[in-house]
Amino acid sequence: MSRPCSACVCLLLAATVLAACSHRDNNVYQGYIEGEFVYLGSSQSGKLTQLTVARGQTVDASAPVFTLESVDETAALQQAQRQLAAARAQLADIQTGKRRPEVNVTKAQLAQAVANARKAALQLTRDEAQYRAGGIPKAQLDDSRANADATAAQVRELSNQVDVAQLPGRSQQITAQSAQVEAAQAAVAQAQWKLDQKRVNAPAAGLVYDTLYRVGEWVQAGNPVVQMLPPQNVKVRFFVPETVVGKLAPGRALSIHCDGCAADVPAKITYISSEAEYTPPVIYSNENRAKLMFMVEARSSAADAVKLHPGQPVAVNLQ
Repeated sequence: MSRPCSACVCLLLAATVLAACSHRDNNVYQGYIEGEFVYLGSSQSGKLTQLTVARGQTVDASAPVFTLESVDETAALQQAQRQLAAARAQLADIQTGKRRPEVNVTKAQLAQAVANARKAALQLTRDEAQYRAGGIPKAQLDDSRANADATAAQVRELSNQVDVAQLPGRSQQITAQSAQVEAAQAAVAQAQWKLDQKRVNAPAAGLVYDTLYRVGEWVQAGNPVVQMLPPQNVKVRFFVPETVVGKLAPGRALSIHCDGCAADVPAKITYISSEAEYTPPVIYSNENRAKLMFMVEARSSAADAVKLHPGQPVAVNLQ
């Protein structure tokens, strides 16, 4: 009788172990690590003159990655800057009127015209007196009057020239030149942007997963030169059956187990697919609904993500 009892005990222990294993397997699912890569390229074409990173290197955010030849862009920027300086100088000239030496010349001419006008007015006064006394003919008096009128008109002309020389340009001229300055500023900004596109920096800290060109090769606009993987772009993908997906929600904790890892990596669910990955070619029934699998994505912290590698098979334990 003792042997059958012993056998029962063994069967009970085996059943308990199997039940425990079955319970654990219900929360453990196979998956793999995936990386959302960042492909760094330039919007401009050019020869690759400098590649400052290597495959497998970890770089900081804003670290220089590569540089393309920029002789043409540098010259275009210098040209745009000089055109902007010329437009600004012309606008300042319009706003200030004539230069002081030019105004002084006109003032000197005005002073000379005033002196001539006084002399002509005195001569006219004397000639009028002489004409009344019968000392000069009518023609000489007329010449004196004409000379006095001419010198007085010259005084008025030069006086107006002095006033105009001290005035700024007309409002329409200032407006037009201001628009020229703004257009030159836009040209400088455009040239600077094109030049900046020849020097590409890392948008975030991360791993240089691969380099796709060598120094000296021609790079077409838009072609990636460096493939990066920031740690926050590493995620795990695994699949759960239809009977489990309803229990999951974003934010649920889990742990990732990988071969060779010193410890499991904690993570949280970030995405649950709304569509089944596998649909049997029959009408749904209670028997085949268990065949429906749903994809789930989870992410760990950036510090833990460096322990994981794209393509690496892992086991996910729901908590």
